[in-house]
Amino acid sequence: MQETSPSKPTRVAAVDMGAGSGRVMVAELSDGHLSLTEVHRFETPHVVDQVTGHEAWDHAKAVANIREGLEKAEAVAPIDSVGCDTWGVDFVLLDEDLQQVGPAVAYRDHRTDGMIEAVTATMPADEIYARTGIQFAPYNSIYQLAAIAKQHPDWLKRARHLLFTPDYLHFALSGVVSNEYTIATTSQLLNLKTRDWDPDLIKLAGLPHPLMKTPIQPGSVVGEMRLETSGRIIKVIAPGGHDTASAVAAAPLTGADEAFVSSGTWSLMGIESETPYAGALARQFNVSNEGGVCGRYRVLKNLMGLWLIMGVRKEMGAASFAEVVKAAEAAPAWGFIFNPDDQRLLNPDSMLGAIHTIIAEQGQALPEDIGVIARAIFDSLALDYARVKAELEALTGRPITKVRIIGGGSQNQLLNQLTADACGVTVSAGPIETSALGNACLQMMALGAIGSLEEAREIVRQSFAVTEVAPKSTVPTEVREHFAQLH
Repeated sequence: MQETSPSKPTRVAAVDMGAGSGRVMVAELSDGHLSLTEVHRFETPHVVDQVTGHEAWDHAKAVANIREGLEKAEAVAPIDSVGCDTWGVDFVLLDEDLQQVGPAVAYRDHRTDGMIEAVTATMPADEIYARTGIQFAPYNSIYQLAAIAKQHPDWLKRARHLLFTPDYLHFALSGVVSNEYTIATTSQLLNLKTRDWDPDLIKLAGLPHPLMKTPIQPGSVVGEMRLETSGRIIKVIAPGGHDTASAVAAAPLTGADEAFVSSGTWSLMGIESETPYAGALARQFNVSNEGGVCGRYRVLKNLMGLWLIMGVRKEMGAASFAEVVKAAEAAPAWGFIFNPDDQRLLNPDSMLGAIHTIIAEQGQALPEDIGVIARAIFDSLALDYARVKAELEALTGRPITKVRIIGGGSQNQLLNQLTADACGVTVSAGPIETSALGNACLQMMALGAIGSLEEAREIVRQSFAVTEVAPKSTVPTEVREHFAQLH
């Protein structure tokens, strides 16, 4: 009897670019097992535009790094496709000759200060929310565009295309202009019911004419690109362009009673749902209904996340993240807490100074000790997760019995334990590289190597380990009450 030869492995390149760093990862699916290997890492190029003074991204350098990573991947073995995921809301404007108009301004730039108030003075906030189901945040694309219309109206007059960051990367690789659905929903310009651009909101943002194409679904083939060294042509496939969409696609969720926390620079906490939640209670909680994959919604809150400790660690010159966590473990529990979503922490001149100021407003003096400061951040984040858990339970009318922490932040064992204690449920930590894994899985679904989202999650579940963390202690009632007052 002739033996059946194993199927040819599927190899794809997943470009996962965050606001701090980008990676080109190679995912290989062979005999039902998925592996992931980093082949190239680079700092996300961040500059101050010399003409406008805006904080901006240098996408030309980013694209050069992506191409370098793809060549490294191809040198090991042939790859079948590439797809890119990034943070949300930021975009690039192109003119009729497909040349960039103005800098690619970063979401933390202060150009949007006061823009929510300016926009909602024309259309009430409740109506904007009813149309989009997206939470109000000063960096949303609608407010960035309103800032451009006020400060640089000539950019919009010259522009013919608006590409969100992953859309632009796909364009740079394939030459094809497209807008992907999950990243489009972060803009607060997409209509929740039609899943297409809302003409009234486009006008409200100050666009003189439509600049975006009808969004394509994650897992769509955008075009092709030729690799320089081998000369081979590979497909360019849009995954969940928003990194959280790709991350949740790979999260090993098993039921509707589970919440996820995509933990990194930001913490995005929510549930996956087949229907959106955009009623009065959702508006009160400022919940986002971001587009997910395969027709799902990600009903979530965008929380400040590990950006806080990144800033403190940089200012205090801490040697490693592991040492910061170890120092925090030795610090007293629940001694200092604050609202980690305070807008003063979005892009302060000094993160350390901003946290000191916020805690001083409570009548406390925060010691200049990295362990105590880190513990204050981790305690406050855990309490924030518990707050959002309660809001999600009130919104859906059902209890959340498990919290799955995915992404790089899932390696923080102290925060995992604090989250379990604060939320009062088991925390499942991992996998770590879920954005890249979800990106890869969606490419493989487009290539026919994976049949469904459920199959993709089962493959991830079988291929990567997770850690279960049970609650060990309770949070003092007075601490919970104090934190509730801060919000």
